[in-house]
Amino acid sequence: FHPTVNLSILKFLAFEQTFKNALTGLQLGAGKGGSDFDPKNKSDGEVMRFCQSFMTELHKHIGPEIDVPAGDIGVGGREIGYMYGQYKRLVGKFDAGVLTGKAKSYGGSEIRPEATGYGLVYFLNEMVIRKDIAPSLKGLRC
Repeated sequence: FHPTVNLSILKFLAFEQTFKNALTGLQLGAGKGGSDFDPKNKSDGEVMRFCQSFMTELHKHIGPEIDVPAGDIGVGGREIGYMYGQYKRLVGKFDAGVLTGKAKSYGGSEIRPEATGYGLVYFLNEMVIRKDIAPSLKGLRC
């Protein structure tokens, strides 16, 4: 959720996500969604109501075997929690695989906030090893 979101940006991000997903080796497509809603300077109640309304429409198009949305700019754990709560109300069941970025209490990962950073470190470590730069990142400096 960000005031600069528009259809062109979402199309580009979906295009880019296709390539990211292809790198996993899994049979995944890609998509992106969003809104020009700006959660900054909004009350928790306003953000919650927007997230619930957003999910009321979105839930028709997502699911563990269909599309699994994730947080991004302007959409953190709070917003994911609001959307997941609405999803559960709408479908009448607990389905941990329908959104990523949830709190651990909702079936999310314990280290979700750090996941991207850890992924980068693991990637760099593998590149350093495979390119014979060093046996690991340990002790290396830029």
